Amino acid sequence: MKMTKIVLNFKTYTEATGLAALELSRICEEVAAGYDVEMVVVPQTADIRLICENVSIPVFSQHVDGVGFGGYTGSVTAASIRGAGAAGTLINHSERRLQLAEIEASISACRTEGLATIVCTNNIATTRAAAALKPDYVAVEPPELIGSGIPVSKADPGIVTGSVEAVKMVEPEVGVLCGAGISRGEDLKAALELGSVGVLLASGIIRAKDQRRALEDLLSGIRG
Repeated sequence: MKMTKIVLNFKTYTEATGLAALELSRICEEVAAGYDVEMVVVPQTADIRLICENVSIPVFSQHVDGVGFGGYTGSVTAASIRGAGAAGTLINHSERRLQLAEIEASISACRTEGLATIVCTNNIATTRAAAALKPDYVAVEPPELIGSGIPVSKADPGIVTGSVEAVKMVEPEVGVLCGAGISRGEDLKAALELGSVGVLLASGIIRAKDQRRALEDLLSGIRG
């Protein structure tokens, strides 16, 4: 059985940039140590190496382009984030949408470099399509709930259970993460009860007045 996966997307918040990103990553590592979880931090590209050199938990990139070496100015390559120490990446976040062919190219590039992939989706149909590409995980997040403080597990539980069922039919080895509005222990508990194997979250932890306390509250949703 896979460990519960807790993926914290730093986005470009000032509270999770540079040295603040490193401090938050250390908090994540310390708090998660007492729980049966795999804690993953997802900083900005420029902060990946600094964080990888100072914590032992997995560090993912926020995006990878499906291109290799050559004339691709401004692109983020799988090889570059692997070289910086990253273990995986998000792909197709609602704030960085891609076409299906681009998602497939990104997954392929990551597979070549041995990087884990989490493809973000916004409904059951896109979850089904993403699962067919065989990423490691899909993370279902209705865009309208992102940053709202309203967890998808409460606002639209059917999209979670429906996504879990769709993935089981297409590619059972792909794990389903629940995202959007997740911030408290009860949210995590509900997400797991709906069949997800973990959560993808951001502002509820990143922008909390006390990030450590917020993370401890989130993890109270499972037994330590």
